Amino acid sequence: MALENVVLPRTGIGIDVHAFAADDDPQPLWLGGLYWEGEQGLSGHSDGDCVAHAAADALFSACGIGDLGTHFGTDRPEYAGASGVTLLSEAARIVRAAGFEIGNVAVQFVANRPKFGPRREESQRVLSEAAGAPVSVTATTSDGLGFTGRGEGISAVATALVYAVSGHEVPPAEPGPAKGAPHA
Repeated sequence: MALENVVLPRTGIGIDVHAFAADDDPQPLWLGGLYWEGEQGLSGHSDGDCVAHAAADALFSACGIGDLGTHFGTDRPEYAGASGVTLLSEAARIVRAAGFEIGNVAVQFVANRPKFGPRREESQRVLSEAAGAPVSVTATTSDGLGFTGRGEGISAVATALVYAVSGHEVPPAEPGPAKGAPHA
C-alpha cells in the first residue's frame, strides 16, 4: 500500500482552566456537560465548563484550525453564557465542515470537587452526544498542590483523535499563539 493512500489520524491537545466564581457573584457549576446542584460555579465568558471547553479545544488543535478563542472568544458576544455542550457541539460541526471526522476525545480534569465518579457515565453520554463521537472523562486531584489543590478552581486537559475524510482538502496545521499570548 502506498503511503499517499493511507489516512493518518491527527491528534490534538486542549487545556482549559477556570477559577471558582467569587462568593459575591455566585454562579451555577456546569462541568462535564452536567449541572452540579449545590456546588460553587466557575467564572468565565461562557458557563465555565472546562471539561467541555478542553474537549473542543483539542478538536480544533487536532485539525489545525485555531483554538477555543479563535472560534468562541470573548470578542464574540453571542457566546457569552453559552453552555459547554453547545460549544462542543459547534466545535464538532466546525471540525466536520473542515473535512475531518472525529475518532474520540479523552478529557481529564483536576479538582477537589465535585465527586465525579457517580455521574461519569452521564457526563460521557452528554458529551459524546454533543461531539457525535466517543468522549471519555476522568477526574483526579492534585493532592492539595497548586490552585486546584487549594480549591481555587478546576483545570482540564483533553486529547482528540481526528482523521481527514477522503476527498476533502485538509488545511495544514498552523502554528499556535506565541508562548504567553492570550488565547482570548
